[in-house]
Amino acid sequence: MDEASLKTIGVVGAGVMGVGVAQCAARAGLDVVILDLDDAILERSRTEIRNQLRFQAMMGLGVAAADIAQIMARMRFETEVGALADAGFVVENIVEDWAHKRVVYEALDRVCGPRCAFAANTSAISITRIASATARPDRVMGMHFMNPVPMKDTVEVIRGFHTSQATLDLGIGFLRRMRMDAVVVNDSPGFVSNRVLMLTINEAIALVHEGVSTAADVDRIFESCFGHRMGPLATADLIGLDTILLSLEVLQESFGDPKFRPSVLLKKMVDAGLHGRKSGRGFFDYSTGADAPARH
Repeated sequence: MDEASLKTIGVVGAGVMGVGVAQCAARAGLDVVILDLDDAILERSRTEIRNQLRFQAMMGLGVAAADIAQIMARMRFETEVGALADAGFVVENIVEDWAHKRVVYEALDRVCGPRCAFAANTSAISITRIASATARPDRVMGMHFMNPVPMKDTVEVIRGFHTSQATLDLGIGFLRRMRMDAVVVNDSPGFVSNRVLMLTINEAIALVHEGVSTAADVDRIFESCFGHRMGPLATADLIGLDTILLSLEVLQESFGDPKFRPSVLLKKMVDAGLHGRKSGRGFFDYSTGADAPARH
């Protein structure tokens, strides 16, 4: 595999993460095929990407207004997996659910050429497990992007049990094309970032549930005392509380350790549809554009 494999990139999943990866790849001059379930989802993603590029141009964030049409022209929005037949590298960004991921990787393995490599943009699921759904485990790696993708310049890259050095080199080359750095770690559910982050978020939620502190004050301690840009509960809202719950469930199942047991309050909020920024409300209220604490 060489960098010729990077001519056409597949992006599976047109949600928040997929939109971010797709626009960064297109900005880097790559042709991108974005795959999702239906045209309505894809049309929303097309509008979101155009709006984000316009914002970046307005704020001087590396995009010129005159280049937006050309960047958009590099992207194709498709609903049939066969559209990825010519892709040399595919980044998958679907929900954190093994049953869904397995179906997707089995389909990609059938459709994509034998030299195509897959990168799983997953928060917690083992890369080795994902690779087992394919006949090319040496060409499967993890690529854990952070949200929002265009604003982050470092990616956690995961080497699965069978991942070859050539695959890692290709993935790192892809990131470099987008002016991003890689930190390579070995495979373990949750990797480094979410083994630590999910426990922190879950414990912060428990403190709110127990009445030890408000959500706003929990985050203020992390921001003001430790110098974090964002507290754990605002981070949870940004990621999505439904994704936090799924990640904790994956970690609990994988390790069999009760320390990963999701907070009762987290489950209640997800059941209530309070998923964070994307739903307009989580631990904080985003319905008016403010970050005022929501009350539970």
